[in-house]
Amino acid sequence: MTDKTTAYQRLETQFHDICVLEDTIQVLHWDQATVMPSGGAVARAEQLARLEVMRHEKLTAPGLADDLAAASEAAEMDVWPAANLREMHRIRKKAVAVPADLVAAHSRASSLCEFAWREARPADDFSAIVEPLGELLELTRAIGAARGEALDCSLYDALLQDYEPGASSAYIDPLFDDLAGFLPDFLEDVLTRQTAAGEPLSPEGPFSTEAQRALCRQMAETVGLDFDTARVDESAHPFSSGVPEDSRITVRYNEDDFGEALMAVLHESGHAMYERGRPEDWRYQPVGRARGMVLHESQSLLLEMQACRTQEFYHWATPALRDAFDGDGPAWTRDNLLRWATRVERGFIRVDADEVTYPAHVILRYRLEKAMLDGDLALPDLPAAWNDGMKDLVGVVPPDDRQGCLQDIHWYSGAWGYFPTYTLGALAAAQIFQAATASDPTILPSIQQGNFKPLMGWLREKVHGHGSCHATDDLIHQTTGAPLAADAFKAHLRQRYLDG
Repeated sequence: MTDKTTAYQRLETQFHDICVLEDTIQVLHWDQATVMPSGGAVARAEQLARLEVMRHEKLTAPGLADDLAAASEAAEMDVWPAANLREMHRIRKKAVAVPADLVAAHSRASSLCEFAWREARPADDFSAIVEPLGELLELTRAIGAARGEALDCSLYDALLQDYEPGASSAYIDPLFDDLAGFLPDFLEDVLTRQTAAGEPLSPEGPFSTEAQRALCRQMAETVGLDFDTARVDESAHPFSSGVPEDSRITVRYNEDDFGEALMAVLHESGHAMYERGRPEDWRYQPVGRARGMVLHESQSLLLEMQACRTQEFYHWATPALRDAFDGDGPAWTRDNLLRWATRVERGFIRVDADEVTYPAHVILRYRLEKAMLDGDLALPDLPAAWNDGMKDLVGVVPPDDRQGCLQDIHWYSGAWGYFPTYTLGALAAAQIFQAATASDPTILPSIQQGNFKPLMGWLREKVHGHGSCHATDDLIHQTTGAPLAADAFKAHLRQRYLDG
């Protein structure tokens, strides 16, 4: 056994421990959002900060650098170990740019600001969050500046690396500009057509939370989740967390509209299925982790928007929805439920937005977070800037901050740079689903029977099972035959909302 081979094996051992730490942090975040008492906020902030510092210390240890150098000089590796080593270098380079005390301070501030948001949002009190958010913003700027210097990129692009390795504003802006030019006229055409056809009937509630819980479990199981190793809980903001062997999904229930929880559980199940499909042999190595949030969001949006708002899905799902809520009458026909699920309207809330207006919600957040990070937008001015942006991009003005700049958890939990991945994920979802259904003509007929195995099998082979072996663009090109673009997304929208 050579010293160089030993160096790579030591790296695998070290990164195994780092991956386990990351999994532990994930579960503690889930606990914090679902069942932890509010009085535990300070203690949890300290716990998470300490774990983040432990992870940082392992990544920045001098011995790790020595082993990376030795392993890099080794004889040519197979594809997976070589990709694993590449990811190790990338992760360490990002980590060493930031001192441990800044990592701890940012983690602590993120936890405390998130708890403040959980109180400020239902109270519609933005003023209560300005101070903790301001502290978090300054720490986020400091991290972005330090990383930007080390990675030779802008502050914002440095923060993007946490959510999409290799992404940049220069990559995002043309795609978003393309959509911003396409969507306004398209939205008007869709609304005109929808009005001419008559508005769909809304199923009338109330829809008990108990009945919705049972339906959400049934839908998640149908998609492929095994509830011996998964659970669905309730939180202020829906999310998917946990590990492949222990999926933690959350939704929020609205007794006036079961569609919110229904689509949330399908969306979050898409995230969980991606995690479960990661390559088992590389489970605790960087190359076996999810590539980034563009692919992650593509998998959730592929399920929620592409597969589960189709005629085929509602052919199967309509009887289940009727049974769940004792639904009867014209509002509960397959045709009406599909029209209700695909209705387009100008709304305030991103997570409830249809796929035509959703990109505008994301573009707004992208612009605002860049302005705040650059110092061009002061925090006290955020509500007014938000409302102006909503009027310009969506055509509505939120009546309060709870439905405006307080609606999303991301900034208040420290996730600056996340938002663009939602719309990039939507573009990827359309492109990947188009490729999947063209490649396997049994996918849609199987969904019509409530069978998602062909779709999930195809995704596991083409996307999930590749982990981080390939860059996002390379994997999308390999899977679909083309680089990521807006073409498939626009074609999908035209077919569903104008030509269908």
